Amino acid sequence: MTERLAVDIGGTFVDAISFDETTRDVAVEKAATTPDEPEAGVVTSIEKVGADLANTDAFVHGTTLGLNAVLEREGATTGIITNEGFRDVYEIGRTNVEPRAMYDIRYQKPESLVARRRRIGVAGRLNAQGEEVEPLDVDAVRDAADSLVDDHGVDAIAICFLHSYRNPDHEREAAEAIREAHPDVNVSISSDITREYREYERTSTAVMDAYIKPIFGSYVADLDAALSSAGFDGPFFITRSGGGTLAAESATDAPVHTILSGPAGGLIGAAHVGRETGREDLITVDMGGTSLDACVIENGTPAVKYDARLEHQPLMIPVYDIRTIGAGGGSIAWLDGDLLKVGPQSAGADPGPVSYGQGGTEPTVTDAAVALGYIDPDDFLGGEMELDADGARDALRETLADPLESSVTDVSRGVFDVTLANTVGAIREITIENGLDPRDFSMMAFGGAGGMFVPLLGREMGVDEVVVPNAPSVFSAWGMLMADVVYDFARTNIAALTDLELADLETVFDELDEAAVETLSGEGFDDDEIHLDHSLEMRYLGQEHTVDVDANGLASIDEVKERFDHRHEDRYGHTMDDPAEVVHQRVRASGRTEKPTLERRESVDNQALEPAGSREAYCFHAGELVSFDVYDRAELPPGATVAGPAIVREPTTTIVYHGDQTATVDEYGQLVVAVDGGDRE
Repeated sequence: MTERLAVDIGGTFVDAISFDETTRDVAVEKAATTPDEPEAGVVTSIEKVGADLANTDAFVHGTTLGLNAVLEREGATTGIITNEGFRDVYEIGRTNVEPRAMYDIRYQKPESLVARRRRIGVAGRLNAQGEEVEPLDVDAVRDAADSLVDDHGVDAIAICFLHSYRNPDHEREAAEAIREAHPDVNVSISSDITREYREYERTSTAVMDAYIKPIFGSYVADLDAALSSAGFDGPFFITRSGGGTLAAESATDAPVHTILSGPAGGLIGAAHVGRETGREDLITVDMGGTSLDACVIENGTPAVKYDARLEHQPLMIPVYDIRTIGAGGGSIAWLDGDLLKVGPQSAGADPGPVSYGQGGTEPTVTDAAVALGYIDPDDFLGGEMELDADGARDALRETLADPLESSVTDVSRGVFDVTLANTVGAIREITIENGLDPRDFSMMAFGGAGGMFVPLLGREMGVDEVVVPNAPSVFSAWGMLMADVVYDFARTNIAALTDLELADLETVFDELDEAAVETLSGEGFDDDEIHLDHSLEMRYLGQEHTVDVDANGLASIDEVKERFDHRHEDRYGHTMDDPAEVVHQRVRASGRTEKPTLERRESVDNQALEPAGSREAYCFHAGELVSFDVYDRAELPPGATVAGPAIVREPTTTIVYHGDQTATVDEYGQLVVAVDGGDRE
């Protein structure tokens, strides 16, 4: 027996899934997140899923460790070494205000990760073509490093010099000098992470990498040791923020690429399922214990962007274009005067929702779900955990209902209404504001709370169907088994299209291809397992922002212009007569891996299905508490149709849909929830 194993750490639970490559069997389990010792929760989840690490071919891991370190300001003490006279680039930034705070007169920019006293400039300069204007003062670099380490106690140093995207020699020379003088200090250089222009964004990305590198490296080392002691000696991969995976060793060299790796697994899985089942246009909604992540998949590919932000700080790495809001099962419901709000604060895994009985006192979305009857307190996590329903109701009454002179049922519905409004706003950002109509998409629900909430969301937004895949609560971990090993290579190459020949673009692509093939070959991939995807970032002359253009199979420069115009019209609804220019050339290199296949079963004739039971719950269609039929998902065969209101339970999650909705089990075992009445006008 050989297995592939994937583990995803969330804010509340750790999800584990194993895939037997011989029998094609899949096993899933959940364990509590252990914030103080994250690797312990991973090991526990592996033990629960029963994986034989000695016979495991590969281990794939998604983690929010780096993300949480930044959000909670628990990363390494970090310093910056840059060009003389440019030490304040990192703090000045773009001198803009966050869009959400545009009209907030009380807005204060969040505290910088690197205080000014830990930012030092040194002599040395390259020009915009990457040619040396002034030699790097290596002695000044050593003095700066000595000061940062000895006087300010830094654990990590970020290096970013002007125009190093053209020529990384000065950055590499500085890094070598620092490592020789201070071998225990972690060093991050911008040109190792990105070879694109914009010094502020490159500096911010290098700082973020340096800030999380020590804790990420320690965590991966501890987890690797724990896996090895249990007999695992196969490849260890970490999920990337922009899709795919990379070797754990490469991840520790540049951990910033994993900073948003947690939600990436679900998108990889959703794209795979969408392609296999003929649903290539999807809005994915991953609702877990701490947050809700939404993303658009068009033509089978999740939206990727190269100008992500974490809080107010830019990240110049490829990431999935995900909108994250504090709307998970553990999100706290609270009052701002007489206004009911939900999140972004979360009860997390410790103490968790009030109903967990672990010391939580503030009501959460999960507590509201218990009060509304959606969650059976005696059958949570397949009966492994008994919930305190009375405690949840008491907290809702004392904290929300009594101050608002309302009932527990009404405020619990209000918690869902507020969460719904917050989520609709997030989805509008990635659809309507990008010229997309969400009604043209199917919606896919996963995460521990996705099946309970997203059918209601789809109903609100008027989508035709909400697809709940198999084992939705561990779907992100399942998606990691679908992931190829992926590396991105890019080069800034700003030039008017009229000044370029196709050969000019091909020369740069050839250089990037060579680096890509060398990297994947070094990780054991044969030529027939390596796939290279070319793209361009282009704009009209005078524009600031770019659009991505497919650059595979180009026959001429004229074809480049045609593809750009078509893409620009799709995105913005028009084209222009202005000259076009290339800004970046990109290569995404994938090492193809073995993947589980979706099991397809024959549909049976629709038959009368007896529910396993019933219970009173709140129906948003009826606007009151009514009787919901309860079904076991394992007992629903392909082709089965079940009218709402109904609750479908499985060991690790609950699916809820309402009186004007009907669910059908498709040939892949997915539950497809649709509003009654057929197609909309």
